Amino acid sequence: MPSIYVANDAAAYEQSMGRWSRRLAKLFLDFANVGRARRLLDVGCGTGSLSFSLADGLPKASITGIDYGQAYVDYARSQASDRRLTFEQGDASALPYPDAAFDATLSLLVLNFVPDAVRAAAEMARVTKTGGVVAASVWDFRGGTTFLRVLADTAAALDPSGEAFRAKLFSGAFTAPGEFAAAWTKLDLHHVEQRGLTIRMDFESFADYWGPWLRGQGTVGAYVTGLGEEKRQTLERQVRLAYLAGGADGPRSFAATAWAVRGIKP
Repeated sequence: MPSIYVANDAAAYEQSMGRWSRRLAKLFLDFANVGRARRLLDVGCGTGSLSFSLADGLPKASITGIDYGQAYVDYARSQASDRRLTFEQGDASALPYPDAAFDATLSLLVLNFVPDAVRAAAEMARVTKTGGVVAASVWDFRGGTTFLRVLADTAAALDPSGEAFRAKLFSGAFTAPGEFAAAWTKLDLHHVEQRGLTIRMDFESFADYWGPWLRGQGTVGAYVTGLGEEKRQTLERQVRLAYLAGGADGPRSFAATAWAVRGIKP
């Protein structure tokens, strides 16, 4: 089942979102608290942010990362010098692993882009052993991603297509308060906990903020590059004004919050 996330340029993804995934991964792993898990699965591994953090924090563990985007899998493999890391192409909604194959199963910032996110969550639970952690996170698009509100609210004010883009992006699965915990509870996982995790997204300039979207990755990049030249230039001018907010061009730091959930496989 394909993702709704454009994923064909790993280097562009690293610049647009990968750098923030790496920053969030550390907080997410502290929250997930996988203990002494020895075999772990990273669902929707992308370019490997979570997998590499797992390898650093768990020196005796083996980590398998799976992602539907072959370009991202290839990139992660190219960065992996540790034999404990394996990266594979596959579908989060139909994981190619037997029941109870992993001590812990994690997913960082991907489930809201999977067309059947509930099924993907159930697959995560299925492949986890009894007593293992099942944990995931997604961006709190509606209330916790200032850097995207700058762009999406501007787009919505300019054009009906911008409103459709904002509605699609901000209404993904598990993005509402309490929605993650409710889903994990329905999976019959125990000791379910949902929490907000906040990082800072630091940009050197407007070019550092805007430029990565012009390479077309993700739902935001696809929207920006899919506009005609005139509309794209209009959006850029208005987003630039929002970024500057009356000041000179230069560094900006935006707070960004993700929802995270964990539960224990009974």
